[in-house]
Amino acid sequence: MDNLIFNVTDEFIGERIDKYLSMQIQGKSRSFIQGLITDKKIDINGSEVKSNYKLRKNDIINVILPEPIELNVTAEKIDINIIYEDEDVVVVNKEKGMVVHPAPGNYKGTLVNALLYHCGDLSGINGVMRPGIVHRIDMDTTGSLIICKNDMAHQCIAEQLKEHSIKRVYYAIVHGNIKEDHGTVNAPIG
Repeated sequence: MDNLIFNVTDEFIGERIDKYLSMQIQGKSRSFIQGLITDKKIDINGSEVKSNYKLRKNDIINVILPEPIELNVTAEKIDINIIYEDEDVVVVNKEKGMVVHPAPGNYKGTLVNALLYHCGDLSGINGVMRPGIVHRIDMDTTGSLIICKNDMAHQCIAEQLKEHSIKRVYYAIVHGNIKEDHGTVNAPIG
């Protein structure tokens, strides 16, 4: 377990604590920092805070970084359709019927199990059950997923998704007599 201490300087006055710490602690996302705050692993001047706390001059931030939890997902030799791969990411065309990450009732045969066999290691930002997974799609959906091999790539891709600089396009096949030949659904689909 690591204990980190930060003293807030003038340039960061008014910054949210979660944003500040994600900039100060390399490889840790805002959601990771928010989890530490929820788990009471971060305090300011000896008091608990919330993720939206705005920093003040000379605040002393104490952060307890827990030991990493060992990955408890078994690598499995499962055929996957790799569209692209480099040293940072792998893009996979996930087939219908495959669960993306292990969860109760589905600890084997997932995309994560297959990727661990293929890559050997994935980013750790989304925890031990979802290594490398930045975004997911439902089990019965076919589509491309970006999987990150390291935390730096994971943070970069997650930020692009948040900023909407990555464009996601969904196609659907419909059955029946539709009035329009084409169109856009811009609402939640039930």
